Amino acid sequence: MGRFPKHTMLDEAVALLQSLVRVPSFSREESDTADVWENWLRNKGVENVERLYNNVFALVGEYDPGKPLLMLNSHHDTVRPASSYTRDPFSPDVEDGKIYGLGSNDAGASGVALASAFLLLKERRDLPVNLLLAITAAEEVMGEFGMRAFLPHLAERGLTPDMVIVGEPTGMQAAIAERGLLVLDGTTEGKSGHAARDEGVNAIYRAMEDIVSLRNFAPGKVSETLGPIKVSVTVINGGTQHNVVPDKCGYVVDVRTTDAYTNEETVELLRKDVRWSVLEPRSTRIHASVIPLSHPLVRSASSLGLEPFVSPTTSDMALMHGIPSLKIGPGQSSRSHTADEYVMVEELNDALHLYPKIIEGIEL
Repeated sequence: MGRFPKHTMLDEAVALLQSLVRVPSFSREESDTADVWENWLRNKGVENVERLYNNVFALVGEYDPGKPLLMLNSHHDTVRPASSYTRDPFSPDVEDGKIYGLGSNDAGASGVALASAFLLLKERRDLPVNLLLAITAAEEVMGEFGMRAFLPHLAERGLTPDMVIVGEPTGMQAAIAERGLLVLDGTTEGKSGHAARDEGVNAIYRAMEDIVSLRNFAPGKVSETLGPIKVSVTVINGGTQHNVVPDKCGYVVDVRTTDAYTNEETVELLRKDVRWSVLEPRSTRIHASVIPLSHPLVRSASSLGLEPFVSPTTSDMALMHGIPSLKIGPGQSSRSHTADEYVMVEELNDALHLYPKIIEGIEL
């Protein structure tokens, strides 16, 4: 395996991460950190750096069409800092082995380590794959100018990835699956009447009947990896005053989907499961993602002792429909979106060494 100069590998990674933390990069407002990434890659001698909106990417110089394309992807946007921060979220202080700052853990350290792996391996002609580095935007909101724009842009150029390493904080363990998400707005109609008389049709009662059906939703197929689809009614509103039979009831359904059915199929199954309600999805784009244990990426990670698991959080994997994707990165998801966010220096160091080994260990 190629090696970094020992005296620069970690120091340069920490310096890049600090430069990213110093620059606010809220979702849809990431242009300044996109500039940081673009300039850093060019200064490192990467000639074919490109940018689409605030997505910064680079393909290996000598692309071999006979090899599959592996995309190394992480995001550089962040949520806004929590009000309970006790330190400056844009001050990347290093204390007690921790690099503090907004985006340090989610997902700056992953992006830095993946970019370092790309620099290390991009000239290697003996790799089993072509490499594409993609540091993308708007992941935290799954926005229209992030991965949703980037993948179609690649496809137009004939560069749809064959597999992806998604850099997110997983403790450098191998997340092989994520559930998808549907949010449905349910509406039930009735007929108004006086509550003191035997009049009207109570829309709340009709909604209750359908909610019981949704609670017991059990379609025929169950995902081997993700288990059953999980349906939860989380919001309900109905009625105007105590003495009026309500003629309308609305509720919200949170559905955690699996790879057993597409999101579109799941919507139709849920619609058939209710009697009175109209169910309308807000979006169907957040799909479940499962990569088989037999996939070369998973086999390579497992050979290094990295344990496969099902991630409880979502990422841009949800937008990579049909592309085998492995989520793995330094840090812990429990620190994401929390006050005084940090990543351990040692966690970053581990990722700097493990990412190249995963790539080199791919056996097609």
